[in-house]
Amino acid sequence: MSHINNIDGVTAMDLTYFHTFRTVARRQSFTRAAEELGYAQSSVTTQIQKLEKSYGVQLFERHSKGLRLTTAGEELLRITVQMLDLYQQSKEKLTKQGGGTLHIGTIDSLAAYYLPPIIQQLRERYEELTIQLLPGMENEIVSKVKEGELDIGIILEREPSDPALHWTAIREERLIAVAAKGHPLAGLEPIMLRDLDGMEWIMAEDTCNYRMMLEKVLNKNNIAYQVGLELGNPEAIKRYVMSGTGIALLPQMAVEEEIRRGDLEALPFSHGDISLQLQWFVHPNKWISHALQAFIDSLR
Repeated sequence: MSHINNIDGVTAMDLTYFHTFRTVARRQSFTRAAEELGYAQSSVTTQIQKLEKSYGVQLFERHSKGLRLTTAGEELLRITVQMLDLYQQSKEKLTKQGGGTLHIGTIDSLAAYYLPPIIQQLRERYEELTIQLLPGMENEIVSKVKEGELDIGIILEREPSDPALHWTAIREERLIAVAAKGHPLAGLEPIMLRDLDGMEWIMAEDTCNYRMMLEKVLNKNNIAYQVGLELGNPEAIKRYVMSGTGIALLPQMAVEEEIRRGDLEALPFSHGDISLQLQWFVHPNKWISHALQAFIDSLR
């Protein structure tokens, strides 16, 4: 069990406590943090209490949706991330191994359709590496990379949304409008904006960047549309499109298999203001471990 030693009157805190603190902050829950770390919840609670006692501050406060960091907790988290990263850097430099944990932030479509073979290749190369793939919304991923909670972010974005980070575009990712087989729009070549007037759309959540681009184009050109359903992931959107009359706009990687099988029709629609780049980004001061460098090389 981790503990606090007193050396010459100075408290020396086990790094495990800080790792636990970072995990609780990320999960916003003692219970979820305990499950991830393999500890009893009481152990997690005790470690946080000892940290709070050592610093003489409260690190978390409860609210309706769970836990959130206090101002003191936010400051300690920034320091903790740097400290644990520096420790991992020293460990890897001395041992020349690819251990530790790699925290990757991404969106659902990339987690499901783009990253699996890359992650598997990395796992085979670095057997001691723990990989945490953490799907979320684009703005959350950008914020967490900036704060040091994530090692790297991979999203679909038209252009870098935060110039303080280091961005690299991998490729353009086509956005494809799809419909159920035999949909009337599939017979048009090409589809013009006016052909979309009055159409029912199966949409991603309203924070999704390609939904926002689509709606901006439709509204700018006075094209009426209905949102039949709003769903949280591409798999659910595809299922509802295949079983109904609505159409959807999704990244090519998410629909190419269904189009190949004939389960979905690719509609001949494109617009210059609806396009995205597949991009990865890191904090400019981020230390690039061997494993993270191998992951970045695989993305390229």
